[in-house]
Amino acid sequence: MLASDNEGKRRELGELLAPLGVTLVAQGELGIRGAPETAVTFVENAVAKARHASAEAKLPAIADDSGLVVDALDGAPGVLSARYAGAPSDDRANNDKLLRALHGRNDRAAHFYCVLVFLRYGSDPAPVIATGRWHGTIAAATRGQGGFGYDPLFVPRGTTVTSAELGPAEKNRVSHRGRAARDLLAQLRDVLAP
Repeated sequence: MLASDNEGKRRELGELLAPLGVTLVAQGELGIRGAPETAVTFVENAVAKARHASAEAKLPAIADDSGLVVDALDGAPGVLSARYAGAPSDDRANNDKLLRALHGRNDRAAHFYCVLVFLRYGSDPAPVIATGRWHGTIAAATRGQGGFGYDPLFVPRGTTVTSAELGPAEKNRVSHRGRAARDLLAQLRDVLAP
């Protein structure tokens, strides 16, 4: 089960974790509400989300906590990435707020950060934790139709296109979530081996 109702994350993680032969079911499909995200780090939020969903469903759970870290903004939007412009989550409002915050700044370095947590059960004392980073810069304006969140503003290092202009397969190959998923896959093969 996926401790999230974010369709973009469910789709990406479903593709990335397909080698495990599992189907990710979003927590909402099981009638489970999301856990409050009150921690100051991605790791703490991901563990809390996985614990909550796994305990409620009595099933193993995978949680993702990820976001955009902008150096010139002291790490913002950070763990508040989805709610940067306030609740409820609104990608366009978040992107607009980010552009306003960076207006006139030369330092536009940023990276996406992803933490994936797997728990076998809600009280699992040994969570499997995988991480991934994707470095780049923030564009001056949104470009592209793909992806979600800050993808229309994020220009990956070594490219001139935004992550919203990448195809899904290419994005999964190079993104923070793709890197974390490959790390998680490698660890789960060991943890779940008979």
